[in-house]
Amino acid sequence: MKKNSPLTPGQGLPPVFPVVLYNGSRRWSAQQDIYQMIQPEPPSFLRVYQPQLRYYLVDEGAYTDEELGLTPTPLSALFSVENAGDSWATLQRAVDRVVAIIQADPNKERIDRVITRWIKRHLNRLSAEVNLEQLNSLIEDKDMLAENLENLVKKERLQGIEQGIQQGMQQGYQKAQAEVEAAEKRMIRTVINMLQAGLSDDQVVAIADITPEELKAIKAQQSQH
Repeated sequence: MKKNSPLTPGQGLPPVFPVVLYNGSRRWSAQQDIYQMIQPEPPSFLRVYQPQLRYYLVDEGAYTDEELGLTPTPLSALFSVENAGDSWATLQRAVDRVVAIIQADPNKERIDRVITRWIKRHLNRLSAEVNLEQLNSLIEDKDMLAENLENLVKKERLQGIEQGIQQGMQQGYQKAQAEVEAAEKRMIRTVINMLQAGLSDDQVVAIADITPEELKAIKAQQSQH
């Protein structure tokens, strides 16, 4: 049957294969039959009129790199690119896989044109620092693209190192601050114990190695509790 040929009542309707292609970061959790989504469940006299349609789900993020690698097709390669997220290193490996698959395809010229346009839009969405005007073919311009992605990977690694250093410094500061606060609490407990033991202010100041003003502040704080 031709796509545009009219249908007659006697011919009926052609078969339908509903597909949902999902590339969100969270895994797809909705029911795969529309009827199961109807809430609350309709009364019995309405059930026969409810839509019942099951669809085939393609959840890109549910496929692992190993699973995608077992299917060397342009589509699986694009799934790898989208699953790379905002990691330039992962994206670089995915693009290398795309190029290898295109080169092995018997229709590589046509596939190259289609996927190159898609890759350019994808890189543009990611705000990649790549000269997209010079990217016209993944096969012919693969070296240029690889060099640009390598630079992004290096930048990503440097940012990771810098972030790690900053986090380390922050954690070190927080640890030192906690140690100072703990030492201060131990000193205050020691001072309180000495005062409760009947030592004079002069003796407490000398033993605890604090100033009279600090002792006065500790006694004032205790008087408020």
